[in-house]
Amino acid sequence: MKIEEILKKLDAPLGVSGNEEPVRAAVKELFAPCCNRVTEDSLGNVFGWYGCGVKNAPLVMLEAHQDELGLMVSGVTDEGSLLFCTVGGFDPKTLPGTEVTVHCGDGKYFGVIGAKPPHLVKDAGKALAIENMSVDIGFKKEQTEKIVRIGDIITLNTGYIRLAGSAVAGRCIDDRGGLAAVVRTMELIQKYRLSCDVVAVATVQEELGLRGARTAAAQLVPDAAIAVDVCHGVSPGVSDNAFPLGKGPVVSVGPNLHPKLTRQLLDRAKEEDIEVQIDVDSGDTGTDAWEIQVAGTGVPTALLSIPLRYMHANYEVGDIRDMENTARLMAAWLLGFKGGDQLCY
Repeated sequence: MKIEEILKKLDAPLGVSGNEEPVRAAVKELFAPCCNRVTEDSLGNVFGWYGCGVKNAPLVMLEAHQDELGLMVSGVTDEGSLLFCTVGGFDPKTLPGTEVTVHCGDGKYFGVIGAKPPHLVKDAGKALAIENMSVDIGFKKEQTEKIVRIGDIITLNTGYIRLAGSAVAGRCIDDRGGLAAVVRTMELIQKYRLSCDVVAVATVQEELGLRGARTAAAQLVPDAAIAVDVCHGVSPGVSDNAFPLGKGPVVSVGPNLHPKLTRQLLDRAKEEDIEVQIDVDSGDTGTDAWEIQVAGTGVPTALLSIPLRYMHANYEVGDIRDMENTARLMAAWLLGFKGGDQLCY
């Protein structure tokens, strides 16, 4: 399956942190044809297992998170609009005027995020706070309180769009783009004879503090792991610590990442003529790699990131070439990994 088809299948279902059920079903469906078995833990992490057939083979974990940002009902105004809080780190200035869906016990209701018109704001150039916004679903207070409960999930009605060239826009390319690369890797390795077992993991609640990765890595304690996430892409006004789209995945170097594993990925990229970029992370990478690295007695971990414009906004823009090359790089590295002293200091 082409990686764009995988991405479209993953971008469509909802999966707000802590409520990942819809996307979890899509992940299982995509894992099934390219894995020997698919399992799920009590937190909602999904595991796709692929065995090489070698006894006592090392285990490699390929990981990306399945959850996305969302909103949650926190109250009802006297006019009947919904107050809300964010689930994950939204950029508030992107929200006013956005069409949303409120997921209630008896169905779904469309709404629009409203805010005071700029004509009536003294400092119109200042971004509005979440506390000064509300979701208008068209009902008065009495009607709203009958159908909406505090804690109901609200999602943005934005979806997948193909842009010019190989650029794509979506609601949650962070991190469905990374997850698409993991699925594609599992497809690519079918034609190879490996010397390691591989488990693809779609983790939950990354946006709330890397929670799914913590529990998944603790269960597996793999011999090596590669986390796949996104990083900032170059866009107008954004150039520091940002990377151009279409120039390949970003390989991170730093104390969170195992130097030998990282070097192996860079070497394989050169051998396979896969264009990559390098990011220097001197501390916390802010990704699931941070938790995976310290599972059990420690896991040699690498981080591959897909450049992404407008992260945590209504639409995020990435490049499908970067996702495909991320998958190609992981598959090429897996082909040569045999464990043993390959990652010993």
